[in-house]
Amino acid sequence: MNTSFHPTPRTLMGPGPSDVHPRVLGAMGKATIGHLDPEFQGLMEDIKDLMRYTFRTSNALTLPLSAPGSAAMEASFANLLEPGDKAVVCINGVFGMRMAENVRRMGGELVTVEDEWGTQVDPEKLRSALVANPDAKVVGFVHAETSTGVCSDVKTLCALAKEHGCLTIVDSVTGLAGIELEVDHWQADVTYSGTQKCLSAPPGISLITFSQAAADRVKARNTPVQSWFLDLSLLMAYWDGEGGGRTYHHTAPVNAMYGLHEALLMIKEQGLEESWTKHRTMHNTLVENLSGLGLEFVVDAAYRLPQLNLVKVPEGVDEAAVRQQLLKEFNLEIGAGLGAFAGKVWRVGLMGYSARQENVQLCTSALRACLPGL
Repeated sequence: MNTSFHPTPRTLMGPGPSDVHPRVLGAMGKATIGHLDPEFQGLMEDIKDLMRYTFRTSNALTLPLSAPGSAAMEASFANLLEPGDKAVVCINGVFGMRMAENVRRMGGELVTVEDEWGTQVDPEKLRSALVANPDAKVVGFVHAETSTGVCSDVKTLCALAKEHGCLTIVDSVTGLAGIELEVDHWQADVTYSGTQKCLSAPPGISLITFSQAAADRVKARNTPVQSWFLDLSLLMAYWDGEGGGRTYHHTAPVNAMYGLHEALLMIKEQGLEESWTKHRTMHNTLVENLSGLGLEFVVDAAYRLPQLNLVKVPEGVDEAAVRQQLLKEFNLEIGAGLGAFAGKVWRVGLMGYSARQENVQLCTSALRACLPGL
């Protein structure tokens, strides 16, 4: 017989989603109103304002998309690329690979810059690729690579792209609100993120911001944007309140937007720099605790993400069995390795509301119980 669904409460310390803050869940339970209701339109303006604060930008074209982070990635390439345009994509993990796949599917000419998984994007390799491809129009790379726990140097990579006349697409799905991101100061052209990482809201919404240069590129297109749903000009006709009118584009997920608004508001109340500091502090505690168990971290501390940690699986340990035991006995979720790291690492997330002292202690004691040989 079919009945209501009641999920077992878990502690989410994998690569996402992260634990959702009770304030966000409470906001999402408020009364649904129409997506063209004047009150909702006011909320839309507040969301955009809070997004600009969190991205550190004054970009007019800053808005949420009614779809997860992968849709924001697709929107970035769909709006900037036209068939035959050359794009340089830096690959040092799964999500760089997905960026490259977007270029292929949109009929762009793809140039890849590849680095070993677990290391940063190498600026000198990008420089060489740009010198060899002076007709490139776009450079794409991942700020915070979720598959490897690596932070790449956005400021340097964006500066290189600018030197060679390219617009940049920056994936900061795991980065936003967890580590420093300065969209305007670093001259990033299109930057996107998602709700389910360091913002501590449920998955399903993405956030994206376009610089004026990127917006001008979209306006100057000779061909229609491949995706109707992700066409920036159509989306802005709905999200832009100038002139007092909005053109219906789609039915926005109203209650999910309540949750996004509350999550962004909490970041502003806490302070963005304080959010970065919190993630670093909890990371340092995790490193101290797990190192005390004899566990090792994969990524060099100089460019390791504090909010997404790759921990080496000890020799002879069945990593999947440990994850299953953690879930079954401790209601604790951690992530498996992907790609080159499959079966070799655990991915331990400390994102947003999950980045708490009690979670670090739970993870430490639970792993100790599941790894009696340590």
